Amino acid sequence: MAIRIITDSAADYSAQEIKKRQITCIPMTVTFGDKEYMDGKDITKDEFFKLLTEGKDFPKTSQPSPSNFLECFEEAKEAGDSVIAILISSALSGTFQNAILAKSMADYENIFIVDSKIATLGMRILVDRAVKLRDAGRSAQEIVNEVENLRPRLRLFAGLDTLEYLAKGGRLSKTSAALGNLANLKPIITFTPEGNVSLCGKQMGIRHACKQVAKLTMADAPDMDCPLYLLYAYDQKNCAAFLHMLQKNGLNLESPKVRGIGPIIGTHIGTGAFGIVYVAKETE
Repeated sequence: MAIRIITDSAADYSAQEIKKRQITCIPMTVTFGDKEYMDGKDITKDEFFKLLTEGKDFPKTSQPSPSNFLECFEEAKEAGDSVIAILISSALSGTFQNAILAKSMADYENIFIVDSKIATLGMRILVDRAVKLRDAGRSAQEIVNEVENLRPRLRLFAGLDTLEYLAKGGRLSKTSAALGNLANLKPIITFTPEGNVSLCGKQMGIRHACKQVAKLTMADAPDMDCPLYLLYAYDQKNCAAFLHMLQKNGLNLESPKVRGIGPIIGTHIGTGAFGIVYVAKETE
């Protein structure tokens, strides 16, 4: 009995990374006007951000349907394989609920659905841990237990360069966004333990935003034996400034893993965002 690991495209894996890990990635959909794209299949990250910044239509994102999951689940059931699905935070998307519905339709016990309670590279840390354990011969239940034990230690902090896209997506009033942009205000966001996005600070200008995110990171003591990623949205300039600030604060990152976010989160935060995803040290 093999173990099949599934995630969704909010994890921001490339096609090559998916193939290397031997996982399945269920694509979400991003729509500009009347044109629909399957994230990671029909549109690249750069193509998405080009349309976002230069096109006239604001994109809409939609989760995979239960039938997208059901097809994978029924294949596994027929082969007698187990399935572990690690998906975007249920507080942000209906993806998790659709997978639960598909599991009930498949009527198969060996399907484990994990709410990552995070997005983008945070999901990747959980999926990669599951892949490592699968390859080490651990059982599906053991893998799920370890992933769920790791999940509360995940941290994501990000600084946004613009409020424009939060306003366009209806998550902030246009007046507040206009005033914030005039004041060069840079919001800092994080994920709550429940998987919601929360504002944890705001600074005037990128330099001060980088400084605050670095302080938040250092206060939480990253576990350097676990993966740590720097993230950026389209333009790496602010991410480079943030890396410099981290090193100035004493975080030694000789070969940092820097990854770009894709359409699902990029729709809401726009270009120029920077951030960090890591595993906090275990408390005594």
